[in-house]
Amino acid sequence: MTDHPPHRRGPLFWVSAVAGWALIGWGVRGLLHFHVDTRPAELARFFLGGALIHDLVFAPIVLGGGVMIARLSPRRWRAYVQGTLLVIGAVALFAYPEVRDYARVLHNPTSLPHNYTANLAVVAMGVCLLVVVIALLRSRRRAA
Repeated sequence: MTDHPPHRRGPLFWVSAVAGWALIGWGVRGLLHFHVDTRPAELARFFLGGALIHDLVFAPIVLGGGVMIARLSPRRWRAYVQGTLLVIGAVALFAYPEVRDYARVLHNPTSLPHNYTANLAVVAMGVCLLVVVIALLRSRRRAA
């Protein structure tokens, strides 16, 4: 092992760190100052619960699924399968609040006017179709 001198951080790091902590402090101040609207206890429960659910449920499922896909997919199709699932997963995560109707207002039918579950399925099928077309075009190009 070789001894390396300690890494020194430059002024850009420290300016960014101070600015970041100032923004965090401003956000926490707003959270506490407007406590009637922000409900800090519910936010803390949501934040900690989300971190625990992510670390104990979602991350192991995604990692296990990735390992399973890497082992089961043929080598030449693996990148296409992984890319497709990555895009669909990101879109599904983004669409989750709409799919669950979290923003629906009882007396306002225009708050969530569409069938977001069906729309998510259409987008997922579109992504799958696009990836299949790209994969076929690339395999044709290799064969030629």
